[in-house]
Amino acid sequence: MKIAAFNVENLFDRPKAFNESNTISREVINGVSELNTIFEQATYSASDKRRIKTLLKSLGMEKSDQGKFAILRKIRGRIVKRPRQKPIEVVANGRADWIGWVELKTAPVNERAVLNTGRVIKDVDADVLAVIEAEDRVSLEKFSDIIIKKVNGKPYDQVMLIDGNDRRGIDVGVMTKKPYPIQSIKSHIYDKASDGKTIFSRDCPEYGITTPSGETIVVIPNHFKSKYGGNNAQSRNKRLSQSKRTKEIYEELIAKGYENVIVLGDLNDTPDSNELEPLLQNTDLKDVGEHPTFDTGEFEGVGTYALGNDSKKIDYLLLSPNLFSKVTSCGLFRKGAWAGKRRKKWTTYENITKPIHVASDHHVIWAEINI
Repeated sequence: MKIAAFNVENLFDRPKAFNESNTISREVINGVSELNTIFEQATYSASDKRRIKTLLKSLGMEKSDQGKFAILRKIRGRIVKRPRQKPIEVVANGRADWIGWVELKTAPVNERAVLNTGRVIKDVDADVLAVIEAEDRVSLEKFSDIIIKKVNGKPYDQVMLIDGNDRRGIDVGVMTKKPYPIQSIKSHIYDKASDGKTIFSRDCPEYGITTPSGETIVVIPNHFKSKYGGNNAQSRNKRLSQSKRTKEIYEELIAKGYENVIVLGDLNDTPDSNELEPLLQNTDLKDVGEHPTFDTGEFEGVGTYALGNDSKKIDYLLLSPNLFSKVTSCGLFRKGAWAGKRRKKWTTYENITKPIHVASDHHVIWAEINI
């Protein structure tokens, strides 16, 4: 069985701000996040109202609900008033006065990039593929049926994705070939921390998958809190909470007698981080990057993101000891990622001439398991 994890960074549409510079996209993401946090408060203080006005202006929504990168959705009531030739006013006094939120506008992914994503998935040819940052199940299924087929690949037999907690359409799913049917699904979108907030930024689903030999493998794709927009204490604590809860889920499965468990995906931190310590250091999960057959290809760095340097290892394929002992080969597939402008670090698809053409900034991590 070949299993892989791939952060596709959205299949067809992604937030429009992501196509801008890091500075602009960071300001937009942070602004939208802060606005939605304030909107959820029971009461808006005078300082809250001033901040709402400032953020709406910074997002280009002083004159209209439509900004360049974001849109103000209103279902009932009103949050602001925009008198002619007068400053914008916040008229709601709290959450009870209106229903609505701010969301990021999306734009189509470059067509060449979409096809290259399909080529990567076809060339990796995993029996079980964990997909990170897919919009929704329908999009993932259409991608499998249309795009993978368009690049002369074979569509996956089963495609599953549970909408998670991220409003941007950044979810985790799984695609399997016919001999590996999905037999059970368990979501953790409602898992709560001690403060009552949801633990997982997206989800930490458990997929029970049956092998041709009749064994059950529990596949747990994940996407921890990003460092995007600043790796502050809140971000670090969120990842730590996610790491601890994933560890608990894994150990609960082992205690129930499941020997074949895989935790994989974009954990958004490096192996030496305190945030991943509960999962990487305090369980018996084995990182395929430590397997003697692990192949990094033409470039020796173990990084799974951007230019592949060691400091960019943020995607993982973690196996229970029983599965790790049955690994026959494993490694990274980088052909769809940007390899640099002048001296390319690895061979890419011939049509990748600009960063916008890449399948993803992430590299595929994979393993062949004799099971």
